[in-house]
Amino acid sequence: FHSPMYFFLSNLSLVDICFTSTIVPKMLVNIQTQSKVITYAGCITQMYFFILFVGLDNFILTVMAYDRFVAICHPLQYTVIMNPQLCGLLVLVSWIISVLNSLLQCLMVLRLSFCTALEIPHFFCELNQVVQLTCSETFLNDMVMYFSAVLLAGGPLAGILCSYSKIVSTIRAIPSAQGKHKAFSTCVSHLSVVSLFYGTSLGVYPSSAGTHHSQSSATASVMYTVVIPMLNPLIYSLRN
Repeated sequence: FHSPMYFFLSNLSLVDICFTSTIVPKMLVNIQTQSKVITYAGCITQMYFFILFVGLDNFILTVMAYDRFVAICHPLQYTVIMNPQLCGLLVLVSWIISVLNSLLQCLMVLRLSFCTALEIPHFFCELNQVVQLTCSETFLNDMVMYFSAVLLAGGPLAGILCSYSKIVSTIRAIPSAQGKHKAFSTCVSHLSVVSLFYGTSLGVYPSSAGTHHSQSSATASVMYTVVIPMLNPLIYSLRN
């Protein structure tokens, strides 16, 4: 993992494994036993790790976009800028922010009161669906949830878009067609993963605001919680 790209890929692979391990085993047990019961503690635990690894996916994809930006826009300074210390620091900061955000969201849920025998219209304990089932006032939870979504999801997305806008302008300035193709080919895998991840996520959460969309939301959630983490290694392996 001497190359920054492979260092970030190793972290993305680890996060994807943990991400799917948070949801898929319980889902398979439910299918096998025909039982859809989960304890309150189990639900909070699943919610914590789900938020944690979704946040990490966001940040690592953003860091990888920055890595591609430096590689294409500043190739002569690449090894100086993307040194091991900076790469390790970027991943460490991503972990810290994701852990703190996940902890905050779960603590906000723990303060709520719930009635007995609740049914979550989802195949896992998704934060928004759980909050909608409470008997308590959810204004503060909604504010924290939406603020975190704008800051911790919108921020990385803006960073990715900014990086790729610089990359596109740099590639367009390359005189030879072969040089353009070579530069763009280094971004294809990452761009595919980002498009799949954010495309499905943006399709799920705006529609989950209403409970009548819960079935379609749950179906679409399978894409970014199960299918996309399985596709990521395939996409990068084919590219390599």
